[in-house]
Amino acid sequence: MATANTVNGRIERARTELSPTQMAAGALFIAALGFTLLFVQDPLVHDSLHNFRHAAGIACH
Repeated sequence: MATANTVNGRIERARTELSPTQMAAGALFIAALGFTLLFVQDPLVHDSLHNFRHAAGIACH
């Protein structure tokens, strides 16, 4: 009989298979992504991409 694939089981598996360096890198990546999503607001990103498109010679409107 197969065991259920649960979140708890995946966390335990990650604890045994990942090195502390890999866990730290993953935590840092998640923190950086959270920071980016929290502090880089949509209008700021839109404006910078809009300006990049114009600088690259792409007519967007």
